[in-house]
Amino acid sequence: MDNWDEDLPDGAEEQYHPPQLIRVNEINDIWMEIPRYVNHGWGMIWFPVLVLFLSSSWSVIFILNIVSSLSLFLSLIIFFSLFCFISFFIYCLKLVLFEPRGAPVRFNRKRQKVYVYEYHRRMFPWQRWHAEIKVFNWTDIHAERVLMAGHADWGHRIYCSVCKPGTVEVVDRFVLTWAVGSIFDAYGLWSHCCHYMEAKPVPTAPLLTDVPWSWTPFNTVRWPHELDKESTTAADEV
Repeated sequence: MDNWDEDLPDGAEEQYHPPQLIRVNEINDIWMEIPRYVNHGWGMIWFPVLVLFLSSSWSVIFILNIVSSLSLFLSLIIFFSLFCFISFFIYCLKLVLFEPRGAPVRFNRKRQKVYVYEYHRRMFPWQRWHAEIKVFNWTDIHAERVLMAGHADWGHRIYCSVCKPGTVEVVDRFVLTWAVGSIFDAYGLWSHCCHYMEAKPVPTAPLLTDVPWSWTPFNTVRWPHELDKESTTAADEV
């Protein structure tokens, strides 16, 4: 993995740092849900959306007025350029309106399952963007700390690698937390997840209680009914 820095102790192993949540949506005796907020503001995307909307509207009006006087070849070039322009506008619009904020991960202690809310964004905006709930066995998950050194994404990120049972063959990965500035926050979060799933005492108060502004009028996280029920109940309650 790019920027890999170290493997973290597995769930049943001794953790060398005290458990500590960064943020939490819900924690009880059966399940825990933690959000994964990206480290950029969603509000800043509204500006290019507004600029693109005004530019696209003006361009359509202008082109319709002059297209009859242009050659076929030049008209095709202009319409292709306009199509690319509008596609980029739709891409930004889908980002601000529909992409989930803080896509969560649920840990079900009773079932020993982890439910990961993943959203599939496509480079081509005319394709369908959709959410997928991935379900993993807790015992198949191993954590890795990655050191991000980018200008806009500096810090420590935790990836969870999902391996085939009894092997170290990685079949999938998901982000547990996007980049955080303190390495101890990253350690503490993984330690907390391990302690929680192993039914050890854990603090319930997170480091941060604020919720970043979503800048969208919609609820962008929607769990399918059956998986929502399964991920929040014990096996004997269904």
